[in-house]
Amino acid sequence: MGRGDIKTKKGKTFAGSFGKSRPAKPAAAKKVAVKKADADKKA
Repeated sequence: MGRGDIKTKKGKTFAGSFGKSRPAKPAAAKKVAVKKADADKKA
């Protein structure tokens, strides 16, 4: 389990690929932002 193992995060980083262990975009970035215009109208 090192740089040559493509199933691990370290191996995917070394190979420059993405997958289950190394997603292309972090899960935290998938949150939907609340529009400020809608919040202002309710107040």
